[in-house]
Amino acid sequence: MDYKKYIASKIKAEGLSEEEVASAIALPPNSDMGDYALPCFKFAKVMRKSPALIAQDIANSFPADDVIERAEAVNGYVNFTINKGALAREVIDEVLASGDKYGSSTEGAGKTICIDYSSVNIAKPFHIGHLSTTAIGGALYKIFNFLGYKAVGINHLGDYGTQFGKLICAYKHWGNREEVQAGGIHAINDLYVRFNSEATEEMEQEAREYFRLIESGDKEANELFDWFKDLTLEYVKGIYKKLNVTFDSYAGERFYTDKMGPVIEELRQKGLLKESNGAQIVDLEPYGMPPCLILRSDGASLYATRDLAAAIYRKKTYDFYKCLYVVAYQQNLHFKQFFKVLELMGKEWAKDLVHVAYGMVSLEDGAMSTRKGKVVWLEDVIARCEEKAYAIISEKNPELENKEDVAEKVGVGAVIFGALYNNKIKDIVFSYDKVLSFEGETSVYVQYTCARANSVLEKGGVPSEYVVADLLPEEAEVVKAIAAFPQAVKDAAEKYEPSVVARFAVDLAQKFNKFYFDCKILIAEGDKKNFRLALTAAALTALKNALTLLGIGVPDKM
Repeated sequence: MDYKKYIASKIKAEGLSEEEVASAIALPPNSDMGDYALPCFKFAKVMRKSPALIAQDIANSFPADDVIERAEAVNGYVNFTINKGALAREVIDEVLASGDKYGSSTEGAGKTICIDYSSVNIAKPFHIGHLSTTAIGGALYKIFNFLGYKAVGINHLGDYGTQFGKLICAYKHWGNREEVQAGGIHAINDLYVRFNSEATEEMEQEAREYFRLIESGDKEANELFDWFKDLTLEYVKGIYKKLNVTFDSYAGERFYTDKMGPVIEELRQKGLLKESNGAQIVDLEPYGMPPCLILRSDGASLYATRDLAAAIYRKKTYDFYKCLYVVAYQQNLHFKQFFKVLELMGKEWAKDLVHVAYGMVSLEDGAMSTRKGKVVWLEDVIARCEEKAYAIISEKNPELENKEDVAEKVGVGAVIFGALYNNKIKDIVFSYDKVLSFEGETSVYVQYTCARANSVLEKGGVPSEYVVADLLPEEAEVVKAIAAFPQAVKDAAEKYEPSVVARFAVDLAQKFNKFYFDCKILIAEGDKKNFRLALTAAALTALKNALTLLGIGVPDKM
């Protein structure tokens, strides 16, 4: 049940619609104040009464029933208390009936959401800086599908630019096909790093010529480039599989080479293209932005040119409801510029483009540079987390079966959760010890809670019938936390913020553990035991669903 809508439907306030009332209802900071609160301050002007008087009138006239047992006015707020028994019956029944669909909906039916994320560079290994875009985009992909949308995951590959001329030049001078084939992406990257440290001016000129050959369709240059691309995709797809991340398209920058011309011509015909020092720009000064560079003075295209072509192609191909770009906040200006150019071109759907900005992620020793070879590879971070997880699990539970599988789920989950738990715009300093802690706000803590609940259910079973009697506060808190999951999923989608689901999981795990320790489950008797087992099953389902949306596996035992 949507309790906000239910409460709003029972309130008759002159000049206010049900939707306005429902949107104002919030969760109070302290559960002792009630389960929901309606602040009346912003209604004072419309209703021409003081907030305290409005709250008192609403509380006095509110019809208490089997759902809402009390409405109380306090300092301009109306606090509503839900009938805990009725809530418990409704929530547990719904969760047990829905299973892995609990929290899902059909609200997005018929709507397509394009999500541009990860966007790795060809011939460069995955580094820790790619973690946030990959984890956030992967979670949003799952969340939108869970809500009935058709999500389209797009990996806008960085497969265009002079660096590929440099790579071919380096390979021609120092490369060996057998060694590169065997060494894969890291052998390619070593050649790129060597070029940037040892290349002569003559080699720089060769590199520019090789890139020109790629663009002009030269057979040998493109065969080498395609080989480098195949080696890269083989490598990154292995990491994506580990991270439970899915893509529907790998159309990168190069894909739009033949699609930029019509866009440039349209800009010219609409009088938007202007010359500036030999370059072609769209003047955005009237909108408080620097000009958007479309073509350099030598006629070469830029990121904005290719992004304009890509956006138009995606609208034609997918007819998206929204198109999200999960890209670091350093690119804020770029997205404001190219979104504005599309708007000036008369693309009314430009309003449906969203830059989902996020902060940077690094290890304790700071930033990285692939050009200088100073970088932390994501595969090494994952491997180290798996190794540390294996050591911790072996110490805590040496007799555990399938320790390698459990360590992989725990280690990979720690990496993903480390990128998703905080608000996405915050910079993250990744700490191995912190993300692998069995205590605190970590995926390991949530996974261990799931294993604990699973152990209880293995011993006690899930009852086919249960009776809801008077609830203890610990039981009521678990029920309320489970009930919050569908709204958490919706909020995560509306705010493009997977951390909402991550924080839900930690909150429910904390409340379940308090219930587990304070309310003995297996030694309880009769109806009370059955109810607590049913509540445990519901909590486990909600926790599993939350972790699954984040891309995190759930071991049965730990």
